[in-house]
Amino acid sequence: MNSPPRLDALLRPRVPSPLREVRDERFARHGVRLLLKRDDLIHPDLPGNKWRKLALNLEAAAGRTVLTFGGAYSNHLRATAAAGRLLGFPTVGVVRGDELARRPLNPSLARCAADGMRLHFVDRTTYRAKASSEVLEGLLSLFGDVEVIPEGGSNALAARGCTALGRELAGECEVAAVACGTGGTLAGLAAGLGPGQRALGVPVLRGGFLGREVERLQREAFGGPSGSWSLDERFAFGGYARSTPELEAFAADFEDRHGLPVERVYVAKLLFALTTLTGEGAFAPGARVSAVITGTPDPRPVQESPVSR
Repeated sequence: MNSPPRLDALLRPRVPSPLREVRDERFARHGVRLLLKRDDLIHPDLPGNKWRKLALNLEAAAGRTVLTFGGAYSNHLRATAAAGRLLGFPTVGVVRGDELARRPLNPSLARCAADGMRLHFVDRTTYRAKASSEVLEGLLSLFGDVEVIPEGGSNALAARGCTALGRELAGECEVAAVACGTGGTLAGLAAGLGPGQRALGVPVLRGGFLGREVERLQREAFGGPSGSWSLDERFAFGGYARSTPELEAFAADFEDRHGLPVERVYVAKLLFALTTLTGEGAFAPGARVSAVITGTPDPRPVQESPVSR
């Protein structure tokens, strides 16, 4: 499914995004070609999978207020707020952590507010129950007729929007890999790929639940399993937005080698995983592996974790 023509005309996303090969001896010595799918270049305010996941959701909202969820440094909240500014519709961000309401806004939330998003802070217990009827009814009583988009933007519409990513890579690689937070991009990517291709997801957080989420999203979006996909859950590096000296050194080295700023929350873990898997012989000689670069570095602080991958 293509993105809506009205949004294309208004926002002018750069799609299909560029696909570029990089020469890296860590891949070349195993006969593997590394391709970078530069989804980070799609739009300056809605880069990467944010555009792909939001486009059909915004079309469904039809100009109504959009209410969505995220943490204090959520890229999804920033992208939704930017879309509201650019397209002229109101946005509400339900933010995890009521203690944040008593502090100065961090750069991410300040950007959301500057783009016109109304920030509503809730305690962490309420946030965990955000999909419950009780919490949703309370939000609707506060904010009225709104289009609710889940955390990370991952729902059936998002998965359908991400099928375009798979179609853009059809015939270009044997493996298309993406870092995963909520599973929507992987669900759509796998569905859009062609015969003989497979999608690989690299979760950036712990918990072991993403497989079930991808299955659920594919059922809701496509009626059942669609495409070939798998997860490798060894590369969370202690959890979401956590890092280790090993990962930091790897990301800095990749930047020096290839002149590409490496976003630390998602992209660094993806590239580290692909480098490790190549060294383990996971990809056949001659294979083309495409890494989907979903975002650019942002002001989110990444915590050092004592936990190894």
